[in-house]
Amino acid sequence: MIVNRALVREVLETSVAVTFVILIVFVVVRSLGFLQQAVRGDVPVEAVLTLVVLKMVGYLDVIIPLMMYVAILLVLSRWNRDNEMLVLAACGISPVDFLKPLMALVLIVGGVVALFSFYLTPLAIEKGYEVEQEYRSRSEIMGVIPGTFMETKKGRGVYFVESFDRDALRYENVFVYKSSFGKEGVVVSKYAFQRTDELTGDQFLVLSNGTRYEGNPGQPDYRIMDFETYALRIEPRAYISTLPPVKARSTSLIYKDRHPALVSEWHWRMAKVIIVPVLAVFALTFSFINPRQGRLPGMIMAFMAYFLYTNALGFSVAMLSKGRIEPSNGLWWVHGIFLAIAALLLYRRQKNLRLFPLPKWPRRAT
Repeated sequence: MIVNRALVREVLETSVAVTFVILIVFVVVRSLGFLQQAVRGDVPVEAVLTLVVLKMVGYLDVIIPLMMYVAILLVLSRWNRDNEMLVLAACGISPVDFLKPLMALVLIVGGVVALFSFYLTPLAIEKGYEVEQEYRSRSEIMGVIPGTFMETKKGRGVYFVESFDRDALRYENVFVYKSSFGKEGVVVSKYAFQRTDELTGDQFLVLSNGTRYEGNPGQPDYRIMDFETYALRIEPRAYISTLPPVKARSTSLIYKDRHPALVSEWHWRMAKVIIVPVLAVFALTFSFINPRQGRLPGMIMAFMAYFLYTNALGFSVAMLSKGRIEPSNGLWWVHGIFLAIAALLLYRRQKNLRLFPLPKWPRRAT
């Protein structure tokens, strides 16, 4: 049917557009967060783009269902506002008849969400965790940004590099302050580069054509030395070996394990897929527009339903991970309750009844 194809096409186009806008906002926000870590020296600047992409992939299984929900609301509410739904109703097409094209759309979106939820998201979280652990375990000089004063982790040193020559792979106009053995030392040099000792594996910052100032202010043993080459050993950061988070575990491992935390993660991954058809029914219900009220009341109720649904799932996942809910029950009862509510509201919409009927108060006798 032409109407069904038009609905699927417009919802997909709107979903892609809305998802693109949300991803741009997400990339900007996450980039600022990782850039702050780069300024602190936790990660190098060249790793920011990689981490942002991995984080974005890790959130797509949550973003896509919401964007589909918003797209259905926008398309059908526009059809209601332009009286297209009224014309379709005159032709014998009721809101329930839109379930068939929406279910086709649900299969497409649900398949994409399942791919991310069961495979791509855990893989992205695992890779992102490995990248962060790798960079955070590297030497402190790896995070130095040209033009910025960088303090070492223990606060016993400061690095400043004016610029970095990518062709020669060397720092230019370097300032280093180090405090060790009860003495303060300042080293300035024209050039510096990193070198790794092949025998010990230790890393050194080799400075060329510079001056070292050593001693404590006010003491007579203050020394000034010019040098041609001077090597500073770079203290490696303590590497803490930790297990990857539960969200990074593969689906096959989670499915076989009976630990409450892994059982809750398994049900949460399934919930991201099951939520898609339930949201589609809610969207079909709340997309109706009362000409005298406009689009706002329906949108408010739609987002209230979404937040109630997702918060109920989040609360149940937390209870499931703590063992307060039987693993056999899982989250099925939450999906069942909200699916029943969505079906009831759609039935009342189909019968042109109030979604939330007001109680009838008894009349006062006169």
